[in-house]
Amino acid sequence: MVQRIGIYAGTFDPIHNGHISIITRSLSLLDRLIVGVAQDSGKNTLFSLNERVRLIKDYFYTTPHKNKICVEPFSGLLADFAREQNASVIVRGLRAISDFDYEFQMALMNRKLAPSIQTIFLMADFHWMYVSSTNLKTVASLGGNASDLAPANIWNALLEKYDSQK
Repeated sequence: MVQRIGIYAGTFDPIHNGHISIITRSLSLLDRLIVGVAQDSGKNTLFSLNERVRLIKDYFYTTPHKNKICVEPFSGLLADFAREQNASVIVRGLRAISDFDYEFQMALMNRKLAPSIQTIFLMADFHWMYVSSTNLKTVASLGGNASDLAPANIWNALLEKYDSQK
């Protein structure tokens, strides 16, 4: 039996409840999901690649989903990483119409690079539509409380990171 393997990739700097919702909801469609943590995103990240991978593993490997989720760092093209992992699906989340234009272009480029790999889009849960890693970092850096928007280990890591920079 062929396994349905999906890739959900991002910088995840840091991962938040919106990402987690997409991940857990995609599991009903897939046999296994690889959370690909991107090194080469063009973004200036707060957390190192190793820190981001560890934080995601620390969260997911303690959940009931741990046997269906694998967390892997990667660099280079997502289409290449998906092929290397024998994935048949790339999972993407959409929060608003503004996300669609970018995601649509990326899906078409990934289809050009890897025609056998399909992209599926999952709409963000309405509870998390406004949540972004950037917003979380801003709130944490300015002393606000958005601890309900990310797992405790992630929020605590954010606070520790900003405390160490003072």
